[in-house]
Amino acid sequence: MARWRGHSLLLLVLWTLTAPARPGPGEEGDGGWQRRGAAPAAAAAAEEERCTVERRADLSYAEFVQHYAFSRPVILQGLTDNSRFRALCSRKRLLASFGDNVIRLSTANTYSYQKVDLLFQEYVEQLHPQDPTSLGNNTLYFFGDNNFTEWASLFRHYVPPPFGLLGTTPAYSFGIAGTGSGVPFHWHGPGFSEVIYGRKRWFLYPPEKTPEFHPNKTTLAWLQDTYPALAPSARPLECTIQAGEVLYFPDRWWHATLNLDTSVFISTFLS
Repeated sequence: MARWRGHSLLLLVLWTLTAPARPGPGEEGDGGWQRRGAAPAAAAAAEEERCTVERRADLSYAEFVQHYAFSRPVILQGLTDNSRFRALCSRKRLLASFGDNVIRLSTANTYSYQKVDLLFQEYVEQLHPQDPTSLGNNTLYFFGDNNFTEWASLFRHYVPPPFGLLGTTPAYSFGIAGTGSGVPFHWHGPGFSEVIYGRKRWFLYPPEKTPEFHPNKTTLAWLQDTYPALAPSARPLECTIQAGEVLYFPDRWWHATLNLDTSVFISTFLS
């Protein structure tokens, strides 16, 4: 009996040493990004009634090029496994790895971007739900201005979508933003955007259909003030991208984003 107890104790010790570490309180599922007791988000920061962007879980490259690459957006599901990257993007791990790094923030307006430098830890600790009355040039947003040398240890674990376009080179843009934040309507080249934690609602118009918006109003203000009055024919394509999903947007498509939670996300621009 003593020998069996000894073997049991040894097995328990070995299992404890080799078992993967469990996430701490608040980390499982949301990576610790949804802070308990935080102020509630604006009521407008909610998912759409009906998603109008197609979701595909079985898309081949030939289908992607033929039906989506140059004509309309699509949401990709299950084409890559970024569970390792997701684990590294928890609040605790990012603060431990990059808390002392200086990051560059941009204002959340369409045409004019003021830049502000701040310690990553300070930015994370100051994340809060968006004030709907704040103008875009008073709203700071971490996305796009990444120092690739400093963040290389993280980016090398990211698995990008398996589809590319001839003549383009992929470039990453990594971001973290609070509930109700987002970028108002703008356009650029094609690309993919994956949500790692949280949810991000997208609004998209084709290049020939310029949306009605004010370049210095936030997406949240646009959703509250302009969106309800739009005729059905004037409404954008829209959908909320869940964690693990990837949105593809074609070249020169107008788009605006709204983070429904504190969100961690990464885009692959095809430039």
